Amino acid sequence: MNDFNSLDWDDLKVFLHAARGGSLGSAARRLKVDQSTISRKIAHLECTLGTALFERLPSGLRVTEVGDRLLCHTERIESAVIAMREDVQCGSGRMAGRVRLATMEGIASLYLASRFSRLYRQHPNLTVELLTSPQTVSVNRREADLFLSFFRPRGQGMVSERLGCFELGLYASQDYLDLNGTPGSAGDLMRHSFVTYIDDLIQLDSVRWLDDIIKNPSVSFHSNSMIAQMNAAAGGLGLVLLPSFATKDRSDLVPVLHDRMSTARELWINVHTDLQFVPRIRAVSSFLKATFKADHIMQADTSGGKLLNALLEAEPAISAARG
Repeated sequence: MNDFNSLDWDDLKVFLHAARGGSLGSAARRLKVDQSTISRKIAHLECTLGTALFERLPSGLRVTEVGDRLLCHTERIESAVIAMREDVQCGSGRMAGRVRLATMEGIASLYLASRFSRLYRQHPNLTVELLTSPQTVSVNRREADLFLSFFRPRGQGMVSERLGCFELGLYASQDYLDLNGTPGSAGDLMRHSFVTYIDDLIQLDSVRWLDDIIKNPSVSFHSNSMIAQMNAAAGGLGLVLLPSFATKDRSDLVPVLHDRMSTARELWINVHTDLQFVPRIRAVSSFLKATFKADHIMQADTSGGKLLNALLEAEPAISAARG
């Protein structure tokens, strides 16, 4: 007979992280305990409930049908625990605690990191953990408190808000242009080399931005790091497509065809519904909203149709080059 009176929240918490991570190791790392503790608590929970919650596979753990139903209930318990904790902490009247913000490497390193001192001066007891990730970070699975993305993610239990939009344009070093010539039109791009991402390592389609400018480019350098791409282009390896916020102080990169073609990406802030009204989360969200709103670079007007016009102009030349 199932003894539900002996259910332990610690066991449920271990189950929750094991289910989200798909392994004992991931749960152990998240909860900062050893794997034997994780295994023991899962076994205790399964014994209490009288049913298996996971299939043990060589690749890790797979949640059973019963485990999947329990996961839904456990996530609701987690939400209640978080709400209770935040209510108690907020009652002290202090803006304190940690907020984990996840986003892409480029905007994290080249834009946000240098601006968080303003937030610190406003809230010295508030700590931001800036996580750089090449993939979608799930606020539903508590991988981060906030996720700043270049697209609007799909998913339930999440609140998303558009914060702005930035343009991307082509750049090259002066040495490269002196050696290879400066493109005068979109059609000229077929004769140039490019620096871009490693295709099979791209996990977010929103960073396939070079595809917006040119199809099947000749690539001289690949990297999964936008910062590495920028430095490779500055060293003369080819043309690179970069966000406007990344090149503001780069005198070693020359704009190419900016008056004729560009592309753009939106900025979205995403938070779990359980956390959207938590003061520490709202403080960081409000800071991001104010920062982007005040910066014209992050409020680009993309209604001019530069890219469409340039591509229409380039199509005959591109077709001839491929023919």
